[in-house]
Amino acid sequence: AVCSMGNSTSRLYSVLAKTLSSGAVSQHQDCLEQQLDSAQLDPIDPKDLLEECQIVLQKRPPRFQRNFVNLKKNTASNHRPIRVMQWNILAQALGEGKDNFVQCPMEALKWEERKCLILEEILAYKPDILCLQEVDHYFDTFEPLLSRLGYQCTFFPKPWSPCLDVERNNGPDGCAMFFLKERFQLISSANIRLTAMKLKTNQVAIAQTLKCHETGRLFCIAVTHLKARTGWERFRSAQGCDLLQNLKSITQGAKIPLIVCGDFNAEPTEEVYREFANSSLNLNSAYKLLSADGQSEPPYTTWKIRPSGECRHTLDYIWYSQHALNVNSALGLLTEEQIGPNRLPSFNYPSDHLSLVCDFSFNQDPDRLL
Repeated sequence: AVCSMGNSTSRLYSVLAKTLSSGAVSQHQDCLEQQLDSAQLDPIDPKDLLEECQIVLQKRPPRFQRNFVNLKKNTASNHRPIRVMQWNILAQALGEGKDNFVQCPMEALKWEERKCLILEEILAYKPDILCLQEVDHYFDTFEPLLSRLGYQCTFFPKPWSPCLDVERNNGPDGCAMFFLKERFQLISSANIRLTAMKLKTNQVAIAQTLKCHETGRLFCIAVTHLKARTGWERFRSAQGCDLLQNLKSITQGAKIPLIVCGDFNAEPTEEVYREFANSSLNLNSAYKLLSADGQSEPPYTTWKIRPSGECRHTLDYIWYSQHALNVNSALGLLTEEQIGPNRLPSFNYPSDHLSLVCDFSFNQDPDRLL
């Protein structure tokens, strides 16, 4: 089916806006599934899109309030900070079909509303770079909308996505990366299928080298989602080693500053965490800086209830080159009181993972300049 645009490219926006405000996804599915050349479409004002989302969400509780914690030392920065957002948004097929969130009403997982909660969160924090996992609505939602908000978009699906086992799925899930074209130029991009013990695995990563228009500085941004579940610790460790080897090559052995976002499916006690912490790339975990001693990860980044019981874990991270980058601020996590007794996802929050958001600036030491 061809989605006729008529005489005005703005018609796609009206289709999407209608979908957002009415929930009538099925009647527009043919149009939404077209991978249209977004460069030819009219830009969307983020305020208009946010309004559309809020119309859909008017019967739901308001967004949780989260505050940024200022972490900036007394070092002056002569450029705008780079805001990076990391988020496992929960694949729609898995949320409805496989994950068994026993305390979450199915009504709260309806895509027509849940996508608006996801978009509202993204629009609220206005990231310059957005790194997502478990994206199974890339072509019909995120790419058409975010490209028209000024983002360049990249998607790399898992080779054998578990979403495909779910009836009425929307295709495979994978990692997605978005960056604002007005702020950065793409220098190189690599889609990486991770290996473990020399075997190709079902987990992937995207690594892109960007040039900051304002400073002329290069840096590499990567997104990944490692193998889930207990018992796979050695497998995750091998995947982490493979990713680090790829990133060492891409960053020329840490000459190019690096930011790595991901759902590692690993607590800080796991080997893969230690590999990143002790890597020759000189990485630090940004969210450690929120702790009193600057050495401890948050108590949780995901909190859910499944038939097997309650799961509260720290699995999501933003790693960065601590010799080349400063963390100016980080978004505080939701409190236990905000999350509530039924945990995540919920009518208030669209995913079982919390979004992480950090503002970075380049180190001003001239010896560190590329």
